[in-house]
Amino acid sequence: MTKKIILAIIIISVLVGVFYYLISTKEELEFTLVEVSRGNVFQEVSETGQVKKGEKINLGFKNSGRIEEIYVEVSEEVEKGDVLAKLETKGLEIQLQEARSDLKAYEAKLNKLLAGASSEEIKAAETAVSNAETSLENARQDLKNVKAGAEEDLDQDYEDALSVLDDCYLKAYNVQNVVDSIQRNYFIKNDQEGIKVKENKYKIRTSVSEIKSYLDQARDNSEKEYTDLALSQTSNELSEIYNSLKIIREVCEELNYRDVVSSTDKASLDTHKTNINTSLTDISDSQQAISSTKLTNESNIDTAEAKVSTAQGSLETAQAGLSLITAPAQEADIDLSEAQITKAQTQIQFLENQLQESYLTSPVEGQVIKLNKRIGEMVSSALGEGIIVLLPTAPFEIETNIYEEDVVKLDIGNPVEILLVAFPDQVFEGRLISIDPSEKLIEGVVHYVVKISFEELPENIKPGMTADLVIKTASKEDVLIIPEDAIQEKDGKTTVQVLKHGMVEEREIEIGLRGSDGMTEVLSGILEGEEIILQ
Repeated sequence: MTKKIILAIIIISVLVGVFYYLISTKEELEFTLVEVSRGNVFQEVSETGQVKKGEKINLGFKNSGRIEEIYVEVSEEVEKGDVLAKLETKGLEIQLQEARSDLKAYEAKLNKLLAGASSEEIKAAETAVSNAETSLENARQDLKNVKAGAEEDLDQDYEDALSVLDDCYLKAYNVQNVVDSIQRNYFIKNDQEGIKVKENKYKIRTSVSEIKSYLDQARDNSEKEYTDLALSQTSNELSEIYNSLKIIREVCEELNYRDVVSSTDKASLDTHKTNINTSLTDISDSQQAISSTKLTNESNIDTAEAKVSTAQGSLETAQAGLSLITAPAQEADIDLSEAQITKAQTQIQFLENQLQESYLTSPVEGQVIKLNKRIGEMVSSALGEGIIVLLPTAPFEIETNIYEEDVVKLDIGNPVEILLVAFPDQVFEGRLISIDPSEKLIEGVVHYVVKISFEELPENIKPGMTADLVIKTASKEDVLIIPEDAIQEKDGKTTVQVLKHGMVEEREIEIGLRGSDGMTEVLSGILEGEEIILQ
């Protein structure tokens, strides 16, 4: 009984330990989630300025390019919003047209993904598979035929080679008989000539015996290697026989035997020399025929095998196409198409803004007092070039100094909220009309002078009044937004952590506008409704 109680206590202790471990682990894994949503994001630059008398304004393009038109002349009066000049826009218009085409293509692709394949497309894919199967079957049959034909052609060449070897042996054997007869009839003495003839007779006899041996091996064995060996060795032995014949024929012309050996026997030796030479040529031709057939067979088989491989690849492609077209749309494919659409929309918006910024408009009512450029000349946004100098009609404007890190966010025409200290309960609307291209050092820090005009001039305004300014530099409406705190920069990549199916997944994203309120626009990488982790 005591042992059972102790065992129960141990089990309960283990279970309690596991429970607390799970609880502590769960607590460690807790994190703050935020849902990816659509909304507005904006940037602002806040600064304090001072009301001043209206001064001349240097107007320039935001972008670089070539001036296509200048619509005003010196001394001409202009209204706020009048177009003063224009850059060439043909390239931008082409890019915009391409971007719009891309958007239509991506939208059509997404619609097709969601709708699935039509019966006609499925039928066409099935037909492609059937045709590919037929092509593969035909290619395999062609390969089989090519191999059979190759073997047949090579067998015929080896049969011809055996016939050549038979003929070579017969001619060599005839040489042996003729030489034996000549030696017995004319060279029976042991003089120098007789010894030479006997030696070469025995050489011929040995070569004939070797030829017969190789021929018998080739006939008795089905392996073609024996025929190849017989051709090679027979060629060597025939060369030996030819050399021996030549020596015997030369001995017949020695002084002591010139008139002894009959002209008939001499002619017979010459004839057999020609026969042996012909046999050597026949063997060479046979070897070349075999080699040529092997090369041709190898080439034909390689070609046929390549056709089989190509047909196999075509069948696999067709089968994959059928599987793809009949499969339901994958979430990853839909996500990709939606990301492509978002990116194309962003590109269109960017190009439309570029086109709009190719027109230089008057930020205020005033008079043109100077033209610094002519039609056809290049202008550079990097140099902050003033194209047109304008003298505003309005008697007052606000001047402020903007820090170099903020000035790059500003554009001519940005709306401005103006709070004058002298009018504490009113908010006035204004617009940024000028950014001085030259820097201004304030306590060793680079600033740029910016001028702002009033949309409606307050009554009783005076020069020198202090103004609190909020310049709205950029904004995006109805875009995907996430908190800046969810974004990580690592190894040159911008990433967020997405909670998906209970698992944390690191996802690379592309961001757009970073807002002043801590929200950031997302161009691609995540979708609306997904949950991300705040860092």
